[in-house]
Amino acid sequence: MAIVGPDALEQKLAVKKIVSSLDSVLRQVSLPVSGDDDSIDRLVRNMCDTMYAAGGSGLSAVQIGILKRVIIVDPAGGGLRQSQPFVNPKIIETAGDMVTVREACLSIPGVIINVTRPSRVRVGYSLLTGEQREIIAEDDLGRGIQHAIDHLNGILILDHRE
Repeated sequence: MAIVGPDALEQKLAVKKIVSSLDSVLRQVSLPVSGDDDSIDRLVRNMCDTMYAAGGSGLSAVQIGILKRVIIVDPAGGGLRQSQPFVNPKIIETAGDMVTVREACLSIPGVIINVTRPSRVRVGYSLLTGEQREIIAEDDLGRGIQHAIDHLNGILILDHRE
């Protein structure tokens, strides 16, 4: 599992502007990352800087206006600053009970909505090195991954309103 820890965060690149839910880019489907895309490492570092500056626990590339299938998730919410990047993440399977939890989104400041999601998710993804991995995630990590993947597919928490 590739973790972007404090050493990488010391190499600050840039805090990007987070795209608002009013921007149509958030409704677009993000494009897969090719194996020879050497800009992904820099993108992930920029995403980390942006997410932590905003006080978030997850971010999708599309939320900074980049239509690439890249997400980062830090279920601890930035306390330890150990974001996990997922390149080309894909939900393979969901399991467990459906659980409703209040969710917020950096692209929709001040809005908190009850969102019902599966309690467990199995996700396939690539590391920054291109190595293929799978993870079974529950609780905050599983919810954060599902939320971020929704963004890659043009889905916002507003679409989950009951």
